[in-house]
Amino acid sequence: MLLGAAALSAQTTVVHTRALVDGKSGVIQDAGIVIDGDRIVRVLRPGEPDPPGSTSIDLRRYTVIPGLIDLHTHMTYYWDRTPGSRPFGQTRPRDQTIVLAQENLRKTLETGVTTVRDLGASQYIDIALRDSVNKGAYQGPRMFVAGFGLSKASRPRGPGDTIVNARRIFDVSDIPIAVKQQVDAGADYIKMYGSTGTGADTSGRETFTYEEMKAAVDAAHSFGKRIAIHSYGAAGGRDAVRAGTTTLEHAVDLDDSTLAVMARQGIIYVPTIDHNRYYAEYRDEYGYTAAQAAGLDSFRVRNLETARRAYKAGVRMGMGSDAVFTMFGQNTRELGWFAQIGMTPAEVLATATTAGAMALGMENRLGAIAPGYYADMVAIEGDPTTDVSAIISGVKWVMKGGKVVVDKRR
Repeated sequence: MLLGAAALSAQTTVVHTRALVDGKSGVIQDAGIVIDGDRIVRVLRPGEPDPPGSTSIDLRRYTVIPGLIDLHTHMTYYWDRTPGSRPFGQTRPRDQTIVLAQENLRKTLETGVTTVRDLGASQYIDIALRDSVNKGAYQGPRMFVAGFGLSKASRPRGPGDTIVNARRIFDVSDIPIAVKQQVDAGADYIKMYGSTGTGADTSGRETFTYEEMKAAVDAAHSFGKRIAIHSYGAAGGRDAVRAGTTTLEHAVDLDDSTLAVMARQGIIYVPTIDHNRYYAEYRDEYGYTAAQAAGLDSFRVRNLETARRAYKAGVRMGMGSDAVFTMFGQNTRELGWFAQIGMTPAEVLATATTAGAMALGMENRLGAIAPGYYADMVAIEGDPTTDVSAIISGVKWVMKGGKVVVDKRR
């Protein structure tokens, strides 16, 4: 129920803006956003008075947009840059990783991302990190987490072999058990690795069959959960779409019929184009060869072309950075690639707001600035309705759940 003026608390705040891009009706000049607790109560039009007794925040130099949503992160991947080490090669105690990941949380907030979907972590560190943020122990984006990603065993089942935290799924009968493991551990979302592909490996060999993907989708739905299926390749992408995945991650070279099904069924495509730019650009950190970097660049070209075709086919697109290790703080660079495929600035912003909220099933709470929504908002220098780079590099102030978490105003 929306609060009326009489029900406002003593902590009511009004954020005054130069312009508000609310994610719903468009742009409102000189708008005021009335906040009570962690929710938005009302949007004031020019000339409307502030509620009596409220405090105000003056952002009249800035354009305010909804808090951004990154649909693909790995917040628990942290590298301490120890000389001679590589990001993927480090191991450390679980509790130490939870503490160190605070840096990833901070850098993500500084990009204007106030909500993330985190798609896979070991030892359920993502669940612990989410809970620490929710309790206020750590300051970070709102997290929706997946626990262990479902992975196919690399060999046939042997005597005594059982699945362990979804890392060794031998056949279709293991999948409902693996899904239940994640749900019982506290996962918000289910993640399935439907193909090979990570880091410098862009092979995209399908690992789960259509029948196995369908079993995962059905099991997730039976627990009221949504599912993201990772597939670098076209075959795995096609089968993930046939199986009814909520979102499809990474896939390239999707055929026209698959794109048509995605558009018709509302399956959200999260292409994660920029993460291959990152791996190629930071190849020295990872120890990748020039040939591997060239392979990443080549895959990115295919990724970009597939995104262009998907956009033209009417597929809904979601911003996902696939941020790991030293990529945090670059979360929103994906938006620049969306602009390159022909999206308008408004459409680009929607990939990180309304589309992200839809993927999470939070359309009435996230992705917009309107009554009843969480008070997640970002003040940026520049005009996001004409220039996407303003979103990427113009963040000056961030609020999450009614609390200011970033303030870089002079």
